[in-house]
Amino acid sequence: MDERIVKYFDGELSEDERICLLREAEKEPALRKELLTAQNVRGVFSLSAAGAGEAEGETRYRYFMRMYRRAKLFRLSGRVASYAAVVALLVFVTWRIARSTMSEPVAQAAVWQELYAPAGQRARLTLPDGSTVWLNAGSTLRYPSVFTGTRKVNLTGEAFFDVAHDAGKPFVVAAASLEITALGTQFNVYSYPDAEYASTSLVDGSVEVRSPGKPDGTVLIPNQQLVYAGGQFRMEDIDKDQLLWKEGIYTFKGQNLENIIRKLELYYDVEIVVTNPRILHYRYTGKFRQRDGAMEILRIIQKIHRFKISKDEEMNRITLS
Repeated sequence: MDERIVKYFDGELSEDERICLLREAEKEPALRKELLTAQNVRGVFSLSAAGAGEAEGETRYRYFMRMYRRAKLFRLSGRVASYAAVVALLVFVTWRIARSTMSEPVAQAAVWQELYAPAGQRARLTLPDGSTVWLNAGSTLRYPSVFTGTRKVNLTGEAFFDVAHDAGKPFVVAAASLEITALGTQFNVYSYPDAEYASTSLVDGSVEVRSPGKPDGTVLIPNQQLVYAGGQFRMEDIDKDQLLWKEGIYTFKGQNLENIIRKLELYYDVEIVVTNPRILHYRYTGKFRQRDGAMEILRIIQKIHRFKISKDEEMNRITLS
């Protein structure tokens, strides 16, 4: 077993080391399987911590990780996988446990969790307040195990939120260039670090959107989308087909190849190089399954306007010419 896995879940890796491990796991099936098994074990025994106390939960987890190191846990891993928080998806969880100052006989631990949806995959989870979140490929969501006061989460990438109503506790999504506040509603947030814009799309209810650090916000009504680009906001109507990603479908309507390439790079963590700039202006409309992957999507697009496709597997680079 790769010792980095144990250090990852024990919080002993630096940020760069953690990202490096996750990137390797996306490309190496054996390492990905080890991470998934360890995550499943951690997920099962962390659930027992809420009822048995933080110390006992941590003790049980460390005991099983020692067994895992000795290769005695592989028979068990198949059984515990069905109890994991996320099934059939590779979801990495980072636990940061802080001491609680509560006066009850059994104090709850304050636990922060980090949910990461790898390239080409998506994840769905239920937050402690009953809200549901769909997480798109290459996205990360940080959230606490228990909400106190304002229900706040941090997003990098794209997610769709179905927020449980609680008039006394606003729900806040903090992204790089947007901060969205809601009570009980359905909305989508697009905020990848390398994207040229960020957006919030409201399906139901009401949300207030502002730039972090600015007091004034904009209130959206259903079927409105607020786009933030170049330091400016603009309002648009929602194209609900763009939200089908949470069902595993990517939709492009009259988009040029340049925009499609940018999204494929974000969704699949692949570099796409174009040697003939003329093809970037071709426009395409179509729906594609997420599981098809970037190469298959480009091959389908290629049938409309001909261009050549090649891939360097070692460099994880696709070239269009």
